[in-house]
Amino acid sequence: MEHDDTAAAEAKIPASGATESEAVGEPPPFEILNPDGVSAYVFNCDHASGRIPDRYGHLGLDDAVLGRHIAWDIGAADVTRRLSTHLDAVAVFSGFSRLLIDCNRQTDHPTLIPPISDGVIIPGNVNIATADRAARIERYFDPYHRALDGVLDSAVKARVPALVSVHSFTPIMNGYERPWHIGILWNRDPRLAKALIAQLRMNTDLEVGENEPYSGRDMAGFSIHHHGGGRGIPHLLIELRQDLIDTHHGVEVWANRLGLALVALGQQRNLFTIEHF
Repeated sequence: MEHDDTAAAEAKIPASGATESEAVGEPPPFEILNPDGVSAYVFNCDHASGRIPDRYGHLGLDDAVLGRHIAWDIGAADVTRRLSTHLDAVAVFSGFSRLLIDCNRQTDHPTLIPPISDGVIIPGNVNIATADRAARIERYFDPYHRALDGVLDSAVKARVPALVSVHSFTPIMNGYERPWHIGILWNRDPRLAKALIAQLRMNTDLEVGENEPYSGRDMAGFSIHHHGGGRGIPHLLIELRQDLIDTHHGVEVWANRLGLALVALGQQRNLFTIEHF
């Protein structure tokens, strides 16, 4: 990956957050894929990785737990990478586990650094010191969001971009089998979300949730509220059910499906305007 690309250079950020400390087990806080992409869409993946920096000792968890959905959004990064390629779009990924710090939470939210997740106690997050909390924000949360800010700052110079945040959800939560194949989350700005929901529901075999299984109106979420709503650009959050995207075939099916739908919406230029709701 080139580090002197136009988008990253204008934003004064490299195409990855790698530092010298990565060699000793410190994952870069972010990655920017396809920084020269020409699409009006910008993708981000808040929970792309399950990596924990060596300094935190796996947060007291074993590898089996770190492979579960509580550590990362299974399949979400793979779908995002394919969308970036299919649409020639820039994509920004977090480089560390949501258990270390959750990039889709307000910094004052109690689950920013979760002491428990889906019934699993996270020993390294229990009663953490104020200095540790501040250090995690400074080392990981802030660089990731600065990178996304930089990409959007650069993109808006050429056109009004649309932010699409890609997540995934577990098929069963608290004993409830979730029926949705995909959920589209939005808060105040309905433009892109309503249009994508209508496009997807043309396939009557799909169970498309609107603000399900989570709600875009939950202000605990950060990315679409801060980067999308704050700028007045069209934005939404996609939730894909993990059992549908946990294989290469499933990832390709959903990336193609979403790519075709987003390309169709891209022809509706009235969606791509600055508007505050």
